[in-house]
Amino acid sequence: MNDTKPAGAMGRLSVMMFLQFFVWGAWYVSQTGFMIDRGMGPLSAWAYTVGPIAAILSPFFLGMVADRFFPSQRVLGVLHLLGGVAMLAVPMVARPYVEGNAKFFEPYILLLLVHMLCYMPTLGLTASLALTHMTNPEKQFPMIRVWGTVGWIIGGVVVGGNLKTFGLDTVWITEGDKSPIQFYVTGAAGIALGLFSFSLPHTPPPLAGKKVSAREILGLDAITLLAKPSYLVFVLCSFLLCIPLAGYYNFGRNFVEATGFTNPTLTMTFGQFAEIFFMLIMPLCFARLGVKWMLAVGMLAWVARYGLFAGAADDHVRWMVLAGILLHGICYDFFFVTGMVYADKAAPTQIRAQAQGFLVLVTQGLGMLIGAQAFGWWVSRNTTATITDWERVWVAPCIFAAAVLVLFVACFRNPRLATIENL
Repeated sequence: MNDTKPAGAMGRLSVMMFLQFFVWGAWYVSQTGFMIDRGMGPLSAWAYTVGPIAAILSPFFLGMVADRFFPSQRVLGVLHLLGGVAMLAVPMVARPYVEGNAKFFEPYILLLLVHMLCYMPTLGLTASLALTHMTNPEKQFPMIRVWGTVGWIIGGVVVGGNLKTFGLDTVWITEGDKSPIQFYVTGAAGIALGLFSFSLPHTPPPLAGKKVSAREILGLDAITLLAKPSYLVFVLCSFLLCIPLAGYYNFGRNFVEATGFTNPTLTMTFGQFAEIFFMLIMPLCFARLGVKWMLAVGMLAWVARYGLFAGAADDHVRWMVLAGILLHGICYDFFFVTGMVYADKAAPTQIRAQAQGFLVLVTQGLGMLIGAQAFGWWVSRNTTATITDWERVWVAPCIFAAAVLVLFVACFRNPRLATIENL
């Protein structure tokens, strides 16, 4: 361990992880409330395109600069300071959208892009920094990472506002997630994390003195794994599922509000509560289901979620909406976390990091990028004036995800990979 005070290091790493995801959770879901209130709804697809763009570009920054020349904690600090300042300026440039105006080059979108270009590399930095200072990562990292989920939840609670509808007297933000205060909260938290990062355990650049190629940064050596039919099916299905997944992140909050919930952002955080629960029971599920059926159950949860949303749309059936949100725990943990484990175990030791990088590029980058634009187009096609046909909106991803599930179950064949121990 690189720190002389292990307990103190673990505490600081927990605070780091909490703030890391607080910064993301305090605006990513809720911003559509602000955008619609300001007449910027048609820009939503572009607002959710900047994240995937940053996810594609961030590996270059990490591999070519951050991991080679500067201590990780200092890079983390500088990036969060810059990203926090950019976020503070976001509401200052918000203006009603007029058909025919530039889209991607709107100042609002460009500032979000600046923020995400600073933020996305920090996801990898916080994980690698934490792992560097652990003696038993398998046991310690989940205990640190769970604080990130807590941070996301608290971020949503803080900006959700109007807690009186939950029987509480306190009102955090009067306008709730329609308020520009969400960006100031995010910016302030980012700056706080930036300053705090300089107090984190010293973490030398992991690739100091080494030459790194663009091929390695993009994880292109991991393409050789696609020669294995089951791995090819896994990557293809992961990519395809992230296309409709973008719709949940982009428009889930608006749909929840349309079905009658007065605290849509707070309601969406129930999915993160479920994520914590299912994360804790994953080891038991691995033992019973194995990798293939863990992944399949995760895919089935996506089908069920979109189906519940479609069924709830016309009559505003709230229990169906809540059930769909709570399925987030299975959707994320059973598919994405299991997928990370599968990729790590299926890849040879020397390209495991590249396998993870390639998976992120394909899913969070390319899949979400296509999904943000495609789903934005699909919602606009099913919206007349201010009325959206949410049933049609959600039926399409339900059918799409079901087709992906059938493809996966039929084509993913590798009996030797039944359990994690046999990977």
